[in-house]
Amino acid sequence: MKAPKTQPRFLSVFLLVLILLTTTCKDEVIKTITYHAMVPFYLSVSDVRAQVSVVQAPQELSMPGKIYLYGKYLFIIEVSKGIHIVDNSNPAAPRFINFINIAGNADMAVNSGVLYADNYIDLLAFDVSDPAAIKPLKRVENVFENLYVDKAKGLIVGYKDSVITQVINGNNNPNGYYQNDSRSFAAASGGEQSYGIGGSTARFTLMNRNLYTVDNFNLKLFNVSNPAEPAYVKTINIGNGIETIFPYRDKLYIGSTTGMHIYDASNPASPVKLSTYRHLTSCDPVVVQDNLAYITLRSGNFCQQGTNVLQVLNIENASNPVLIASFPMLNPHGLSISGSTLFICEGDYGFKALNSSDALTIGQKQLSFLKNITATDVIAGPKSLIVTGIKGIFQFDYSDPTDLKLLSHLSLNKNL
Repeated sequence: MKAPKTQPRFLSVFLLVLILLTTTCKDEVIKTITYHAMVPFYLSVSDVRAQVSVVQAPQELSMPGKIYLYGKYLFIIEVSKGIHIVDNSNPAAPRFINFINIAGNADMAVNSGVLYADNYIDLLAFDVSDPAAIKPLKRVENVFENLYVDKAKGLIVGYKDSVITQVINGNNNPNGYYQNDSRSFAAASGGEQSYGIGGSTARFTLMNRNLYTVDNFNLKLFNVSNPAEPAYVKTINIGNGIETIFPYRDKLYIGSTTGMHIYDASNPASPVKLSTYRHLTSCDPVVVQDNLAYITLRSGNFCQQGTNVLQVLNIENASNPVLIASFPMLNPHGLSISGSTLFICEGDYGFKALNSSDALTIGQKQLSFLKNITATDVIAGPKSLIVTGIKGIFQFDYSDPTDLKLLSHLSLNKNL
């Protein structure tokens, strides 16, 4: 008598149950998230110019962009909306003075009491010598033509900060999450002209009586010998992925997603390319001190193929920059250098200070690391260290880099 074939039947039932469990009872993580994104929209040039930029009463911060320090005043861009002007004579008690309403504004620079700012496709100039009584001076039209989507019809693209709620599964991430990402510049000099200090992701900078701006592909020159009368000179094509510009002595250091370009600007009206240092596709802020350039490379939404490192280059021969050291970072953004201290914003991870006295060991000499703030840009000013991010503007006493002392915090109104 044969034994009953119970084992194959049992295995069949077991496999069927297992399949049902893995297909119908799969644990799928579903969550709802809310985030800020820059959403594109279209508008006519005529409408933009009809909205005359006006000075308004102080506004609350909602989404700070680039920062710029000029004298005792701190200028803060409200992304795509305009510029806050803050009396920063006492960094422990900064005071909002007023707000310049400039649609589409993303960048700025100040020259001898004249503020230059972009208004979508135009450049605007304002007299800010008395920030309590600002006066519009000039509009230079059609200089930022990369924003045109249909020039014949006069249509341009703008980006609006929007709050988006999205239902996603655990394996997906939203696209377009916005974080401001700025850069810190050394102050430049232009004879009797006086320039300020910008953040390290700036696309506007001043040097030798010229305003230089960059877009994704080009370097644009404006003659500002008469600060109140900026005059467009020409456009120089550089390549793809251009992000930032940093002036140092008689050279321009231009950061891109694929490398750093060095231009000789000893003849200010005709910059000449000297070299390009290439790296992996990464977001690329640059600052320079003496014969060294410091570059932070990071991964992120706009730099998916990137890496997270600090690179140090010897630029004594600007025609042949040489990488001399590289150090792993967490997610480095903007940076600034003061004396023998390099300050690096680590995005959501915080903010750190490194001893830069020896370029070969800089990444191993951490002086301090603040992990309770989100940091995307920094300016080492004469009175305070100014750090910005998605939680507002922080100012620190950095006389002792090993013990950064908080002086003030300009918080954000997330309801705006």
